[in-house]
Amino acid sequence: MRDPRALIDTATLAASLGDSSLRVFDCTTTLDPAPAGSTEPYIAVPGRKTFEDSHVPGADFLDLQGEFSDTATYLHFMMPSVARLEAAFGRHGVGPGTRVVLYSIGTMMWATRFWWMLRSLGFDDAAVLGGGLDKWKAEGRPLETGAPRGYPPATFVAAPRDGLFVDAARVKAAIGRRDNRDRERAGAAVPSRAGAQPLRPDRAAYPAASTCRRPRWSIPRPRASSRSPTRRRSSPPRGWSKDKRTICYCGGGISATIDLFLLHQLGHDDITLYDASMGEWAKTESLPIETD
Repeated sequence: MRDPRALIDTATLAASLGDSSLRVFDCTTTLDPAPAGSTEPYIAVPGRKTFEDSHVPGADFLDLQGEFSDTATYLHFMMPSVARLEAAFGRHGVGPGTRVVLYSIGTMMWATRFWWMLRSLGFDDAAVLGGGLDKWKAEGRPLETGAPRGYPPATFVAAPRDGLFVDAARVKAAIGRRDNRDRERAGAAVPSRAGAQPLRPDRAAYPAASTCRRPRWSIPRPRASSRSPTRRRSSPPRGWSKDKRTICYCGGGISATIDLFLLHQLGHDDITLYDASMGEWAKTESLPIETD
C-alpha cells in the first residue's frame, strides 16, 4: 500500500487506546427504507442508536448527514464549506498532533467518506479501521455503551487540496469529449442497500459514456479469530490506470469513496469524487443518461 498508516487493524487500535493523541470516531449512518409514497428511496438515519448500544472504548460519534454535510441543498451528504468543517472537526477534538481512526458498521463506506473529506482538507493522519466495529466485536474486544464523552476541543486549520471533488459540469465535460474518454473515465461503485436505488426510477441508469465498475478488490472482513484477516493481491478493473483521470460516483457520493481509498493506496493520483453523484444526475433532465 502507498500509505499503510491509512488502514489500521483491530489489534493495533486496541494497543493504542491509551494514547492521548488518539481520536476514534464511529461514522455510521443507516439507510432505512422510506415510507410508502415517498419520492426518496431511503431515509438517512445517523447511527447514534447503534453507537450508544456499543462502541470502541472512548470513541466519539460523527453525524455525517447532520453536522458534516451541506444542509442548504436537497441532496444528501454534500460537502459543506471549509469553514464549517474546520469548526466541526475542531469541536470533536481533531487538530495538530492528533491521530484519527474512523470506523463504521456493516460497510467501510461511511468511514472512507470521512477519510476522503479529511484528505481533501489536507489532514493526512487519519486511518480507516479494517473490518470496522463488526470485526472488533467478532474478536471479543472491549466495548462501551452510552452517549459519547467527546474529546477536548481543538483548533482545526484546513489546507484544502484542489480537485478531490467535482460537480456535474465537470463530469459532463469529461464524458462529453469523445477524444478524451481514454484519459477521463467515470467509475461507479455499486452502493449497498438502498443507496443503490436511483432517485428517479424513470432515469434508472448512469451518466453517458461512464463505466460501471463493481470492485473486485478485497477489504478486511470480520472474523472471530484474533489472526489477521486474509488478504489477496488485488488491482483495479481493466481500463483504470495511473495515467488516466478517474471520476468516481455512486448513489450519493459515499460508497464511491471505497474506490477512491483503494485507488489512492494503489498509487493513483488523478482521482476525484462526483459528490452529488446519481442523487443529482438522475434528477436532472439535461444531463445525458445511458441504459443497458
